[in-house]
Amino acid sequence: MPASVKLTKIIENYELRNCTPDIDISKIMVNTPDINRPSLQLAGYFEHFDSERVQIIGFVEQSFIETLDKEQKKLIYDQLLSFKMPCIIYCRDMDPDEYILEAANKYGVPVLVTEKATSTFMAEIIRWLNVQLAPCITIHGVLVDVYGEGVLIMGESGIGKSEAALELIKRGHRLVTDDVVEIRKVSDETLIGTAPDITRHFIELRGIGIVDVKTLFGVQSVKETQNINMVIKLEEWSRDKEYDRLGLEENYTEFLGNKVVCHSIPIRPGRNLAIIVESAAVNYRQKQMGYNAAKSFIERVQENFGRINEDN
Repeated sequence: MPASVKLTKIIENYELRNCTPDIDISKIMVNTPDINRPSLQLAGYFEHFDSERVQIIGFVEQSFIETLDKEQKKLIYDQLLSFKMPCIIYCRDMDPDEYILEAANKYGVPVLVTEKATSTFMAEIIRWLNVQLAPCITIHGVLVDVYGEGVLIMGESGIGKSEAALELIKRGHRLVTDDVVEIRKVSDETLIGTAPDITRHFIELRGIGIVDVKTLFGVQSVKETQNINMVIKLEEWSRDKEYDRLGLEENYTEFLGNKVVCHSIPIRPGRNLAIIVESAAVNYRQKQMGYNAAKSFIERVQENFGRINEDN
């Protein structure tokens, strides 16, 4: 369960300009997805200051700073940067003045610059940090994007998960990850699946070996992240087990406290898994839009019985 993200990763992801290159940023970590605009702190009020957050300087804060004289700037910068914060980021490509750079180098606080507007950048970095710092588990399975729905295919090793994913890719759907799925809980309703860096875009096919999906089928066949909307568990068909044939009641599985719709699919020779997964994804979307085929079927059967009883 990751508790921090490297500042270097944030700089790389958002292409931030580093105005304090002499500061060693390799070991600086960000531990919270929240950010702070230090407006009150620039005015000298430091009670309840969330210094562990990334600090954002926008147009309003910069306008206030420009009203201060040299000595006031030096004093407030020295107070502000004496708190051990991960970094300060200037938005709208605004250049930090020489006094804050002096204080930043004194206290080892990186000063960074982005071209993005303040509100846009804040929304993006909060969303991104929420994903990066979310509770995380790793499971064995295959995650594919089928008609926009995230389908997590699970089952014992060798049962055919990767082969089903490959057929889905050939049918125009997208692979997120094969074999290892990193699941992050972004909210109480949302789970996001990603691939570990080492296995991203690769599929293992027994008898063939490792296949690079991105190279073979193009960039349109892969996806970096995907919400997990449903789970399909593949299992060997058993004559002694009863399988759901109507689908009136939903079954669920749980990851990190979040419940996800789950279907158990028995495997028999001749069954086309890719078409079954596609149908399950479309059926799930229909239910989300308010239409339940199983309930419509039962209603039709009951109406038919009603007519038969009336005729008798």
